[in-house]
Amino acid sequence: MFSKACEYAIRASIYIAAKSQKGLRVGISDVAQKIESPVAFTSKILQKLVKIGVIQSIKGPGGGFYIESDRLEEIKIATIVEEFDGDVLNRCSIGLNECSDDQPCPFHAKYKPVKEKLQHIFGNTSLKDLTRGFLNDTTFLRI
Repeated sequence: MFSKACEYAIRASIYIAAKSQKGLRVGISDVAQKIESPVAFTSKILQKLVKIGVIQSIKGPGGGFYIESDRLEEIKIATIVEEFDGDVLNRCSIGLNECSDDQPCPFHAKYKPVKEKLQHIFGNTSLKDLTRGFLNDTTFLRI
């Protein structure tokens, strides 16, 4: 459903959020290993996450990537998805340029309720929500 960059961005954000809640900062190599992404690709993703304000970074010894704890609830997954994949949650499911209630594609009526549900889920799910299970070892970023 999402591009690899978007998937990695979500994974990286969850991992960094979890470490940040423990008062830790993480480096690029650590993030890349945990999300199973090449280091160079991870670097580009993290740069973009910093640019849009999802994560912060400190350079030098003792530096790394982190997210301020008080921001975890306000950062919604939709923010990450929209930045990396554009309006994927609003697009036609079969890729038509024009698809609406007035000009529906053959799949529109079936997919519209699913799309609306996904928009609601991603728009209302915060990094804090996704980090809870990861911190409690009930959800995983890799198996």
